[in-house]
Amino acid sequence: MNKTDRFRQSPSTTGTFLSSGAAVATEIATQFPFAWILLDMEHGGIAAHSIADHLRAFAGKEVAAIVRVPSIDPVLIGKVLDEGADGIMLPHATSAEHVKACVAAMYYSPKGRRGFSSSTRQYNYGMNVPADVTAANKPLLFAQIEDVEGVHNANEIAAVAEVDVLFVGPADLKLALKHNAAADLSFETSLEMVAAAAAANNKKAGILVRDSQLHEAVKKLNYSCIAMGSDIAILRSGFQKIIESF
Repeated sequence: MNKTDRFRQSPSTTGTFLSSGAAVATEIATQFPFAWILLDMEHGGIAAHSIADHLRAFAGKEVAAIVRVPSIDPVLIGKVLDEGADGIMLPHATSAEHVKACVAAMYYSPKGRRGFSSSTRQYNYGMNVPADVTAANKPLLFAQIEDVEGVHNANEIAAVAEVDVLFVGPADLKLALKHNAAADLSFETSLEMVAAAAAANNKKAGILVRDSQLHEAVKKLNYSCIAMGSDIAILRSGFQKIIESF
């Protein structure tokens, strides 16, 4: 079973975020039994010219590589998938139309407009090309819900067939709610709405958690795609403990 099928069939999938841009951090993280690992090109230090170095760490591992791109850039999305990423995280997903534009960049014709080459790393440089690349190409798609509009449109976003996860970005969503009093939404209600939309469309609900209180709250709402911490947070915490021990 390939990584994307395994992810889709797993009832619970734990992951983590990597943002430092250090390929050695990716190599270390892939040694652990995460279901998926997020490589952050939106806020992190991972650049287009170095993404392949990170993706090589996933070779021979069962963990899926998800890349968060800064925006819907068809060239970048195609490049990331050509290099071997198993899926894309789309930040600030606000509508079904927005998400479908990302789908078009991720898929070959006839579903999308992604360019095809048999000589990419995804196909072992031409050594492992499927007979039907259109049927074989089914990358994971995490639609990140981190705006008021995204919360309100969560059901229509989840209804897009290619979406696998409605993934809440807690920091951006809390900021959006704070500065949009007219929305009359709390963070807790937003979490409930996203969970309900995911369940109604047989999709996973996901979120990044940094504390046990939020972890317990989202588990009760049946969030099953949970990212635990990040390499940056681990480094920060480790250095802080060193300073405190002096």
